[in-house]
Amino acid sequence: MSNLEVSVSSRGDVDEQSKDYAREKISRVAAYTDAPILVASVKLHQEPNPSQARPAMAEAVLDVNGRPVRAHVAASAMEEAIDLLEDRLKRRLDRYRGRREAARRSAGVEDIAWHHGDGPTQRPTYFNRPIDERELVRHKTFALEPMSVDEAALDLDLLGHDFYLFSETTSNGDAVIAHGDGMLMLLSVDPDAVDLEGCVAEVSLSGVRPGVLDTDAAIALLESTQDKFVFYVDADTERGRVLYHRYDGHYGLITST
Repeated sequence: MSNLEVSVSSRGDVDEQSKDYAREKISRVAAYTDAPILVASVKLHQEPNPSQARPAMAEAVLDVNGRPVRAHVAASAMEEAIDLLEDRLKRRLDRYRGRREAARRSAGVEDIAWHHGDGPTQRPTYFNRPIDERELVRHKTFALEPMSVDEAALDLDLLGHDFYLFSETTSNGDAVIAHGDGMLMLLSVDPDAVDLEGCVAEVSLSGVRPGVLDTDAAIALLESTQDKFVFYVDADTERGRVLYHRYDGHYGLITST
């Protein structure tokens, strides 16, 4: 049995038995990587709305030797959600281990099994909050680390996000990699300067430059397109930003420094 310590927090009607079950199950995932797991945290949320089909939600974030690996699932019961969470973390750690081993064998890897994220059926359901009740409730700011498109694709996969904001190395500009129709999509503030030669991941580069907007205009654009997110250039900082729909029906904003 792994001695990985797992911190568990909860919201809603989550009993101690479920918390103990989460600690036990998530502690086992350490066996799926030879890299040290520095921190492991789990959040359990029981939605009180009885009409919601999958009211039990579980989220975990692992710090795997400095690289975050995340999973977020929903199910009809909390024990089922925890089982799904364990399974998804195992698969992501397997992919992480495989890519580390492949990278050690060769810098020009061709046998990496690129995945395009887990299916949406086990993800939490978006709450269709009325537009006049939606607010910008979360604002995250990051100092973006320059990385290749392949590195960004790996982070997108391991974090389980719909999109990932990063600083793309060949163009030296802000970019977003996201899940498209069967493949990955790359958006850049300077698409003409992006060089995908040698990129292992299957990526489609959009030639459309993001608009220069303020927050209000970005919200209006997000609502008009009905997309999950909008990538734009901030009118004041001239840096890339992502405004997105949160699962609770409000807006989130990710900015770069």
